[in-house]
Amino acid sequence: MTARKPSAKKGKKRCGWAGGFDLAIAYHDAEWGVPSKDDRHLFEMLILEGAQAGLSWNTILRKRAEYQRVYRGFDPAKVARFDARKRAQLHANPGIVRNRLKIEASVDNARAFLAVQKDYGSFAAYLWEFVDGVPRQNQFRSLRALPAATDVSRALSKSLKGRGFRFVGPTITYAFMQAVGMVNDHEVGCFRHDAVARLGKRFRV
Repeated sequence: MTARKPSAKKGKKRCGWAGGFDLAIAYHDAEWGVPSKDDRHLFEMLILEGAQAGLSWNTILRKRAEYQRVYRGFDPAKVARFDARKRAQLHANPGIVRNRLKIEASVDNARAFLAVQKDYGSFAAYLWEFVDGVPRQNQFRSLRALPAATDVSRALSKSLKGRGFRFVGPTITYAFMQAVGMVNDHEVGCFRHDAVARLGKRFRV
């Protein structure tokens, strides 16, 4: 998946975090909060949300295209085979977040991801059990109202850690849940809130 270019949607009210940066606007308008059951996309967002820890999401969006290239389209089977030489190349690449712990964790997470697929048939089948297969529809009116973590994100975090995943604390997992549409956290006044809610009503894992 390549980063989408922004569409010309001037004058539309968006969530408070999505202003002033073309890649953020494009991501917000086309992708954020859309329910996903595509395992490769789920793996991508899990890795990117972990890479974001301590950084801004805009930084990750700027580096996303390079992540997609060097992480082989976020194919978990390929990432799981990254050896020490490949991990060293990643650490030397200024196009991604050059944090050794995050890079090592991404390979461990690929292996853990494959194990979940083997157990459940797909990562999506495992993941969506945490919300009973139905996207949660929230009614937040401002960015300040959004929680940093929830009981569900804490349960997901605990389960992922138990399966060997790293960089999956409750705050990271909640951001991941927002990204892949397990929760609709578009602000009520955002033009995407109702559209994403309609997608959620038709969603089936």
